[in-house]
Amino acid sequence: MVRKKGSLILCGAFLFVAWNALLLLYLWGRPPIGRLGEGGGAEPGGKEEWGMGKGKGGRVNLAGEVIRLAEEVEIQLETQKKLLKQIESHRALWAQQKDIGKREADDTKDVKDGVVHQPPKPPLPLKDDVGDKDQTELKHTQSPAHTVASDTKVGQHQAIEIKKEVFKNNELMTSVDSPEVVIPILVIACDRVTVKRSLDRLIQYRPSPQLYPIIVSQDCGHTETARVIGSYGDQVTHLRQPDLSDIRVRPEHRKFQGYYKIARHYRWALNQVFNTFSQSTVVIVEDDLEVAPDFFEYFRALYPILHSDPSLWCVSAWNDNGRDALVDPSKAELLYRTDFFPGLGWMLLKEMWDELEVKWPSAFWDDWMRQPEQRKDRSCIRPEISRTITFGRKGVSLGQFFDQYLRYIKLNTEFVPFTKQDLSYLLKEKYDEKFIRDVYSAPLVKIEDLQQGGNLKGPGPYRIQYSSRDSFKVFSRNLGVMDDLKSGVPRTGYRGIVSFLYRGRRVFLAPPEGWSRYDTSWS
Repeated sequence: MVRKKGSLILCGAFLFVAWNALLLLYLWGRPPIGRLGEGGGAEPGGKEEWGMGKGKGGRVNLAGEVIRLAEEVEIQLETQKKLLKQIESHRALWAQQKDIGKREADDTKDVKDGVVHQPPKPPLPLKDDVGDKDQTELKHTQSPAHTVASDTKVGQHQAIEIKKEVFKNNELMTSVDSPEVVIPILVIACDRVTVKRSLDRLIQYRPSPQLYPIIVSQDCGHTETARVIGSYGDQVTHLRQPDLSDIRVRPEHRKFQGYYKIARHYRWALNQVFNTFSQSTVVIVEDDLEVAPDFFEYFRALYPILHSDPSLWCVSAWNDNGRDALVDPSKAELLYRTDFFPGLGWMLLKEMWDELEVKWPSAFWDDWMRQPEQRKDRSCIRPEISRTITFGRKGVSLGQFFDQYLRYIKLNTEFVPFTKQDLSYLLKEKYDEKFIRDVYSAPLVKIEDLQQGGNLKGPGPYRIQYSSRDSFKVFSRNLGVMDDLKSGVPRTGYRGIVSFLYRGRRVFLAPPEGWSRYDTSWS
């Protein structure tokens, strides 16, 4: 290929020089424009018409001929310049086609290896009573999934096309030119027209539509909400959950019908992202969440940590104890591990979904996630200052905790360049050693000392020790942090320790040193 292109370049150069040499000879021997002679007359208004082209004795004016020749050469050179520009533009196109050809060859090899050498996986069944009807209604046209025959050239060709074109209109595939992973944002929507507030912020802060495609999955069939989502055009992908039927539940659970429908919707939507769109990760937000300016930066930086540390199973943008008075506004970059699943803007990997989907609950999915059978001693990452806030008091929970806690959560406003920071301190081995040392080396004080503050000097940290479920609840209420426990785990807790600010001092509400496990009877 290189030899062939070199020959073409030499041939082109030779033709260019030869053409200009012939052109020069032609112009030199050509009679002047407008000259009287054979087959032509004087150009009206030209010098020849008035006999001005000749000097005395009828001789040709040499200076005039040279000027004429120079002018015509200049015109021809301008033409050649345009041709060279066209050749240069085609040269860039040839280079681009060469790169595409090379990538296609690589893709062919990858797909061939994958198709020939990997055993076919059976499709993951959906267990949400949708039946055989279509699982997806997309706002934009999408390419259907194909079954690829591994032993035919046609099958291999289809595999390459699938890899390049599946859901091209929605731009949900990882770019072949970019090493960065695509992180889709899945917005779970129902009947809140205020989803506009959530989508406006997501689009405002989104650094790249290609790396962060927004997928809005709508349940409930609410027309006005669908119209709001549709108004964003191709800035988002609009999915509609097809099964809007009521779910058969026990008589005493009829009032919880909404929780059953939410669990069904989550399963369907996550299956779309991971199994239909073939994504490797997703960030899930609900339609009543507003995001911070560094929301995308936060998840981009923490994706490698989540991917590499098997003791982690999610990254959350939420701090349950993130009220203004309980967080340090000067530490927007501060991150923690937590044993409590926070939700409210969280990242999940496909491998984890594969584990959870087969046993996904019919209702109350978030509390189910907090059970030890699902958590398996794994943790999440959460921030000091929340990267999401909720503005939705309306919902199936009828405003539980909203008026008392959620409406006061502080949203981060300072952009933190997390991707330029070393976040390896969050890996379990490093984190545990330092965190436990910091907590149990802090002075042990009584709650009265904190509340009065007279005998305490400096910003802390200080440690308050609880030893039972009741003492934890009493201390939590008095210090202003959330006092509920799920499967024995306190909100934001890590190894039983809750970290927060109280009247400007760092406080660790902690069990006795040597803690080993959570007591599920504390729930």
